[in-house]
Amino acid sequence: MATTAERLGIVETKVANLDEKIDHLQVDIKAGHDDIKAQLKTMYDASCEQHAQLAGKIKDLEGFKMKWTYMILGGMAVLGWMSSHWDSVAQFFK
Repeated sequence: MATTAERLGIVETKVANLDEKIDHLQVDIKAGHDDIKAQLKTMYDASCEQHAQLAGKIKDLEGFKMKWTYMILGGMAVLGWMSSHWDSVAQFFK
């Protein structure tokens, strides 16, 4: 049977190995953390660019819609005015 001193030496060796492995894991975690931060920054930048492009497209579509809405409403107003003043309009073209 092993003596107390031998057992204590074995435990100290295991603790030293565990400390070394923990230090190694901490370094790996820190490197992984930096990689994740870099990847998240890349994804954030891409997301901002895509949102800016979509905002520009939406602005263009809203402008197109408003232009044609006002043109159609203006045309309807002109047709309404012409139909109510048809006699004056017909005399103008004679």
